[in-house]
Amino acid sequence: MADLDFFFDPVCPWAWITSRWVSETQQLRDYDINWRFISLAVINEQLVADWYTPEYRAGHVRGLQALRVADALRMADGNDAVGRFYTAVGTAIHPQRRAAEMQADADAFIRSVLTAAGCDPETSLAMDDESHDEYIRADTALAFERTGKDVGTPILTFAPGTAREGSFFGPVISTIPRGDDALRLWDAVETLATSGVAELKRSNRSRPIFD
Repeated sequence: MADLDFFFDPVCPWAWITSRWVSETQQLRDYDINWRFISLAVINEQLVADWYTPEYRAGHVRGLQALRVADALRMADGNDAVGRFYTAVGTAIHPQRRAAEMQADADAFIRSVLTAAGCDPETSLAMDDESHDEYIRADTALAFERTGKDVGTPILTFAPGTAREGSFFGPVISTIPRGDDALRLWDAVETLATSGVAELKRSNRSRPIFD
């Protein structure tokens, strides 16, 4: 049984920062993280808003394509391969700032991050395979079943499948906690998530820092 379900879309910078905090805590405490999917393209497929430009939508579609590849890895090689792929693709998109490269030639980009993750680059063929969408949509729906729909990415479920199970959107953090700071934040968020707290929120106050 996993200690945490982490629902991610690889193009979300806030999910990426939170995932690096989760990965830091995983290493410090030997936790088991189950990497799961939530698609911004699916969430926003019916959205009509001025801010949701064709360029914005295109980025979310690339995220869905990456999730199809992640799902192919899940089916063939399991959760660890999904985690390695997310680390590689997230590093390329966010700290390395290669999102434009992903937009320009998604196949070459995905092949490069699959290689960096120690995965078969031919898995990139799943990028346009819509048969993976059923699972991705189901995971997205499950994430919202756990939190309600008026939230975004990431979504975390602590102690999934147990009597203590509790889910939250976030935490949305602008920097990656390390060491003791990571552990203190984990303990605080886990306590809130498993104690029946519904909401604790303020507006973002700084831009994401990926270092």
